Amino acid sequence: MTVPPLAPYPATRLRRLRQADWTRRLVRETEVRPSDLIWSMVVHEGEGTVPVASMPGVERLSVKEAAKAAVRARDLGIPAIAIFPHIDPSRKDATGSIAADPDGVIPRAVKAMKDAAPEVGIMCDVALDPFTDHGHDGVVEGGKILNDATIERLIEQGLMQAAAGADILAPSDMMDGRIGRLRGALEADGWQDTMIMSYAAKYASAFYGPYRDAIGSAKLSAGQGDKKTYQMDPSNIEEAIREVALDIAEGADMVMVKPGLPYLDILRRLVDEFRMPTYAFQVSGEYAMIKAAGANGWIDEDRAILESLAAFKRAGAAGIITYFAPWAAEKLG
Repeated sequence: MTVPPLAPYPATRLRRLRQADWTRRLVRETEVRPSDLIWSMVVHEGEGTVPVASMPGVERLSVKEAAKAAVRARDLGIPAIAIFPHIDPSRKDATGSIAADPDGVIPRAVKAMKDAAPEVGIMCDVALDPFTDHGHDGVVEGGKILNDATIERLIEQGLMQAAAGADILAPSDMMDGRIGRLRGALEADGWQDTMIMSYAAKYASAFYGPYRDAIGSAKLSAGQGDKKTYQMDPSNIEEAIREVALDIAEGADMVMVKPGLPYLDILRRLVDEFRMPTYAFQVSGEYAMIKAAGANGWIDEDRAILESLAAFKRAGAAGIITYFAPWAAEKLG
């Protein structure tokens, strides 16, 4: 980009445009609106709400409360909600067998939310980790996460979610080839309008801890203590380009970078490279850090939240998946 020459000081005084609120708003380059937000939400199988200790202000919602939240999202101008399940540990097993249960908490929540606020899009996580007793995102055999066997389970889960009324399926498992297989299954089963937002560049990050608390994910068992064999190495950029290129070629409608703030360089690169609708997930660890620092008086919490959301938009995000969505939508009006 060619930068025009600037007149030297004092003819150019950049502070002129900063001197009042109205001038700052007039020349502002990046705006965050409620329509940029996707509300990240956890639903549980019981009644009422259950606070998440590691994420102050976040609660697990019952199906009935999730339906009320969908109405609130509509009234706030939030276009979509991403839902994740909390499952009773006694119902989990090694293969995540209830992930595709048509009577499970996710399909019941989708139906209730779409009945209450059909104008609000519902996005479902396609992954096994909330349902497995070992906490991994796939089928495990001999200490190894099996790629192709996992995809078969994900297809069952995704088709169930589409039948329940989910608008967007969001595979977060990072198995190779799962976008193409899922897209083919949706087409074959008559769900050609169901969208796929791929967790295309999902890193093996330390910032997911509070989320695993929120969904009650099982602790990874000995010898399988991380997800580095399928989630991406935080050191890599070019690998993210390859991952996203493959997912787009396989039929993803939208792509995602996860986590968010530590990976703004990845987000910017992907937006520039592919010109696809690209989203950032402001994950649980990012949320928890802002809330903890705010609670201790170390930062201005409100300003930090809005500044962090603006950073995603400035980096090129089409939208932000965030637990701050309802609070931010109220602030942004």
